[in-house]
Amino acid sequence: MGTGVGHRIRVSRSGMKNRVKICYIAGREREYVRTRTLLKALDRAGFRVEACLPPDKRFRHYPRLLWQFIRKKKKCDVVILGFYGALLMPFVRILTRKPVIFDVHSGTHETMLDWERARPNGFRARLFASVDTWTMNRADCILLDSHDHIRVWSERYHVPISKFERVFLAADDEMIRPREKEKGDASFLVHFHGEYAPFHGVSVILQAAHLLREENIRFQIIGYGTTYASDMALAESLNLTNCRFIRWVPYEDLGEAMSRADVCLGFFGDRPRAYEVFTNKVVEATAVAKPLVTMRNRPVAEYLADGESVIFVEPGDPQALADAIRRLKNDPNLRDRIGRAGYAAFREHCTLDAFSRRMKEIVDKTIPPDRA
Repeated sequence: MGTGVGHRIRVSRSGMKNRVKICYIAGREREYVRTRTLLKALDRAGFRVEACLPPDKRFRHYPRLLWQFIRKKKKCDVVILGFYGALLMPFVRILTRKPVIFDVHSGTHETMLDWERARPNGFRARLFASVDTWTMNRADCILLDSHDHIRVWSERYHVPISKFERVFLAADDEMIRPREKEKGDASFLVHFHGEYAPFHGVSVILQAAHLLREENIRFQIIGYGTTYASDMALAESLNLTNCRFIRWVPYEDLGEAMSRADVCLGFFGDRPRAYEVFTNKVVEATAVAKPLVTMRNRPVAEYLADGESVIFVEPGDPQALADAIRRLKNDPNLRDRIGRAGYAAFREHCTLDAFSRRMKEIVDKTIPPDRA
């Protein structure tokens, strides 16, 4: 299979000075997957980008971020506000009248509820929802990953649906690409990577692993996060010997780690947030042409078809997950068919080239006519 590596849009030397300039400000660091993928896509589209980014995700860096923004904003034609940007929006709007594209990625309200830092309908939940409502209504354009996500948020946050643009998540196909699986290990390997967050449902994966403990199936689980301690306690109580836990793998090595697997896993938590998200791991599984098992939800169904390019299971159901893994283990033709169809969907919608083209369309629509 091809790698899906694209080519940067060429800009003539005479046109360098007239290129559209973007100021990108976000609350997540350059190494964060969404940050690095978006910056790479904008560069490939031929834009000049001035980035204001923190060294990590802590709020303590926001004053310095805003100082960088003050210095760079005059040079730009449009502002892209990236992930963790909701609390930056009031200051951005005070400091500039340039068009603002909000790459929201994940809402403050949904995230805090999932992390159990707010109770549904409690004061803090209402406060976070108000922040999201205010922020999105101040943006000129809002990027979300599915039409279903757009519909739900338009209604929840009272934002005109015309402000939204669907942009599928993307994977860096120069790094995350199909590779030949190494030969030698006879066991069947199931891969998961991601944050240990409630909506990811790592506990569901661990219970499925327990159900499959006698079937020569191993699990490779990469990540860390808020549920790590409770999930490790569950793994110990289940006496899991078929799971290998790895806290972190550099993004540059993720594709190779995934290539060792026979099946990749998405997310499984029976949480409100899980019904609205798409997640990078879904796209990355298709980028390496591996069969994907994930919970059934509408956003992913806009990208992949059940039984054709993905295997859907019901959320929060370890037995259903175990059955799906067993089915794929026992049917190599099904594994190959699901993996190839998922990769075809990735090539059509989620490569860097596809992401770059989509971002160019949106930026060109958003900038003032005299700079278009």
